[in-house]
Amino acid sequence: MAKDHYFDISAKLDMMEMKNAVAQAQKELATRFDFKGLVADIELNEKAKTVTLSSSSEQKIDALKDILISKLIKREISGKSLHELKSEGISGGNVKFIYRIIDSLESDEAKKIVKAIKELKLKVTSSIQGDEVRVSGAKIDDLQKVMAEVRKLDLNAPLVFGNFR
Repeated sequence: MAKDHYFDISAKLDMMEMKNAVAQAQKELATRFDFKGLVADIELNEKAKTVTLSSSSEQKIDALKDILISKLIKREISGKSLHELKSEGISGGNVKFIYRIIDSLESDEAKKIVKAIKELKLKVTSSIQGDEVRVSGAKIDDLQKVMAEVRKLDLNAPLVFGNFR
């Protein structure tokens, strides 16, 4: 009998890499000419799993987000790992945007993944295990096809493929 191969699909996030990306974004912010003399701040709250961007206008917030996402991508963290929660005005006419850090696969998205895998009609099985989806099959080629198709799905969570055996 052939040995089954498997892999896990999750949305895990390395918080240390997130901290490093935020630190690099803060350093770049300190040296940027277009932010000189303006209120501009990037804060990471690890316990609440949020990132707060504050600046004088929404255009500056967009620039801050671009800086942060470029640093995240350099650290191999998907830009989809940030989800906008709310925006609010703060003192002095400044604006604050709060982003939630997505670091787990929600059950709705896990169900979408399992449904998409079943629609492929390959000889693989998929099961939801907590905040992960495990896909197993006899052929590695089938598993690689599943990975390629799952990457094409439009999901909110940044997908991580791990434990490939």
